[in-house]
Amino acid sequence: MGVLDVAAYGLSDEERELAGMVRAFADEHVAPRAYEADRTKTLPLDVVAAMGELGLFGLPFPEEVGGQGGDYVALGLAIEGLGRVDQSIAITLEAGVSLGAMPVFRFGTDAQRAELLPDLLAGRALAGFGLTEPEAGSDAGGTRTTARLEDGDWVIDGAKQFITNSGTAITRFVTVTAVTGRRGDRKEISTIIVPNGTEGFEVGPAYDKVGWHASDTHPLIFTGARVPEGNLLGERGRGFANFLSILDEGRVAIAALATGAAEGCLDAALDYAQSRQVFGERLGSRQSIQFMIARMQARVHTARLAWIHAARLRDAGRPFGPEAAIAKLTASDAAMDNARDATQIFGGNGFMNEYPVARHFRDSKILEIGEGTTEVQLLVLARALGLTRGAAA
Repeated sequence: MGVLDVAAYGLSDEERELAGMVRAFADEHVAPRAYEADRTKTLPLDVVAAMGELGLFGLPFPEEVGGQGGDYVALGLAIEGLGRVDQSIAITLEAGVSLGAMPVFRFGTDAQRAELLPDLLAGRALAGFGLTEPEAGSDAGGTRTTARLEDGDWVIDGAKQFITNSGTAITRFVTVTAVTGRRGDRKEISTIIVPNGTEGFEVGPAYDKVGWHASDTHPLIFTGARVPEGNLLGERGRGFANFLSILDEGRVAIAALATGAAEGCLDAALDYAQSRQVFGERLGSRQSIQFMIARMQARVHTARLAWIHAARLRDAGRPFGPEAAIAKLTASDAAMDNARDATQIFGGNGFMNEYPVARHFRDSKILEIGEGTTEVQLLVLARALGLTRGAAA
């Protein structure tokens, strides 16, 4: 793994083999396409298909449902290996698993699993998860999208924003949270599967984003969209709670992505410092540059230790919420700090989009926002320490 010894992370032979395979795939098939995909804001679906053929979308799922029988360490290694060269491709995998397939696997009926999981786990289809709204995200009480039962159908009205994998040519459905009633003074929030092509369901134009240009992201609009009552995913009224139960896993996966991004910046900065000549000497001969790169390495190492530890706890069936928050916090900071430092080392070249560090600089900011902002991670940790009221999220 770059300049670091993988033995330091307690990886098994199978895990090392997987990490090496994904990194070779990323270097050979993803990296050469990354600049053009970013420039044209196009998700290369042939790369997604190839990832499916490698079994990456099925990594943390049991074989009986079409998965690879792996775990979240395996998924994290794959996401990290991709994030090192292209965050857009890495988030496509992360969201495809954590937000697309995992809710169906965890909460779906046998019929829903049988119908939807095979294509999702093979990378033949993608799915989005519609949670965020202009006034709702971490705040469930802000949810405005509604769904009412009428003649055996759910009738959905509302809007969602910033939904990943929601508008590709292979997107099969989105899962949305909606207010389905009230329980006392609280909104009853449920989760409903809405297939693409449903009348009254519109996928808005793609966003013009700062980064993650090749990742597919759209707003969603529901105007009397009707789906069968059986499209309820999980127990009625448990939609937000179910989402929170998979959020910690998503934070571990995002931490792995951020670690890959931080390492990609480290690798680029190290190569550049060793080859760039300034005033007749290598840039890397300057102690200020050496110290900057040394800090970059320390950040990558710490971030990787954090996400692997959280993933091991998850895979062992132990509580891991605070550890997931630490991993997300540590790794997103590492990605942003390394992107800034790598860009500085590259100087004017770092401001040119054809250099990977420029793309990492733009891409990495969202890592401090998505799957819970930095401030949310701090709140989770403060709660776990008993410093605030309420249970840890």
